Amino acid sequence: MAVSRFVEWNGNHSSVTRFVLRGLSDEKELQLILFPIFPGIYLVTLLWNLGLILLIRMDSHLHTPMYLFLSFLSFIDICYSSSISPRMLSDFLKDEKAISFISCATQYFVAAWMGLAECCLLAAMALDRYVAIGSPLQYSAIMAPGLCGKMVSGACVIGFLSSLSQTVSCFNLYYCGPNIIQHFFCDLPQIIPLSCSNPFISQIILLLAAIFIVFGSLLVILLSYGFIAAAILKISSGKGSAKAFNTCASHLASVTLFFGTVLSVYMHSSSSHSMKQNKVLSVFYVVLIPMLNPLIYSLRNKEIKEALKRVIKRATY
Repeated sequence: MAVSRFVEWNGNHSSVTRFVLRGLSDEKELQLILFPIFPGIYLVTLLWNLGLILLIRMDSHLHTPMYLFLSFLSFIDICYSSSISPRMLSDFLKDEKAISFISCATQYFVAAWMGLAECCLLAAMALDRYVAIGSPLQYSAIMAPGLCGKMVSGACVIGFLSSLSQTVSCFNLYYCGPNIIQHFFCDLPQIIPLSCSNPFISQIILLLAAIFIVFGSLLVILLSYGFIAAAILKISSGKGSAKAFNTCASHLASVTLFFGTVLSVYMHSSSSHSMKQNKVLSVFYVVLIPMLNPLIYSLRNKEIKEALKRVIKRATY
């Protein structure tokens, strides 16, 4: 029924005008249970990330490369979560989760842009940690504000161009029949198989983005941590080694969560059982990780705790 309602006939040809999202679950009872939980998670995501951005801007002690990257990571997490969560929440209350062609393309474009930018940013943060541990005396000179700004801008531009090329190539394909996306948001691996035209170019662009941006960023991170481990081993005192490791523990946890779930979702077989698992894992990196990131970076961070005390003190007196 969904197919016939959202297919437009042009002469002898038909074209899809809307897609239908399957949603997180087909079970109505489960959707009613999840509905009160996800708005709370989304609200906490917005508050924690916005709070961290404001704290970093308000306290001059946090105007360092690491916190510049962290504030941009919080901005990405807000945009990433906001591109998917509000739509997902509204779909909990709908029997038919239809989404227009343009809305689907826009959602994917923003989500892919933010996701790919986050890959690049996590790689930049790994390089920053390597310089801080491997060359502490030259850190300020190497990680100058100009270079940090270029790294952030580069992450944003790379994510934008890659997302734009993927979106244009995919949504310029011809869609004539099946229009049901087996997911709770518009995602290219689920959209491309619905095409009635040759998706070769779209698949190549998607593959190149995965190789050069996702795996490229992961390679930079792994190499950086290899050099970090070598630098830590050269530190003679145990206390110094522990301090050096603690400076990158939060970033390592964030990288493990993000890349672990993303790779688990996209490197899989296409069985119905794995699709259900992928939806759960997708919730983790789309909904939960943006909420957890500010906690991961703040919970054991003395500088952020001290900055918060200073801001509260200034506001009180």
